[in-house]
Amino acid sequence: MPYKFLTDEWVDAARKIREEVDAPTTAPQPVKMNLVITEVPFGEGTVEAHMDTTNGAVELELGLLDAADVTATLDYDTAKAMMVDANPQAGMQAFMAGKIKLQGDMTKAMALQSGPPNPDLTAKIQAITE
Repeated sequence: MPYKFLTDEWVDAARKIREEVDAPTTAPQPVKMNLVITEVPFGEGTVEAHMDTTNGAVELELGLLDAADVTATLDYDTAKAMMVDANPQAGMQAFMAGKIKLQGDMTKAMALQSGPPNPDLTAKIQAITE
């Protein structure tokens, strides 16, 4: 059953998929990144989430971290293109167009874009996303 990207149900389903995929998605360096997603087509219009790679795998959860290395503010469509479609160009184009605002250690944010996506994980995440 597909879920809207970043709903509680989607986050739960995506977590289960990440736990089940044989080849874990590894991050190039440890990063704690807060995400403020705007223009969300449900709820109050904004979702606060975080990405934590300090244990060697990419973990995406709702809520903000107290001690994040960097905070990214971006719109829903850009976040979906980057996290669901695994489109690295979307992130760079959005950043250059001013659609992604970064506060904190920008080098850590950019390092997340350098790793190749896991095609099995990407396909499974796309399958659960509306």
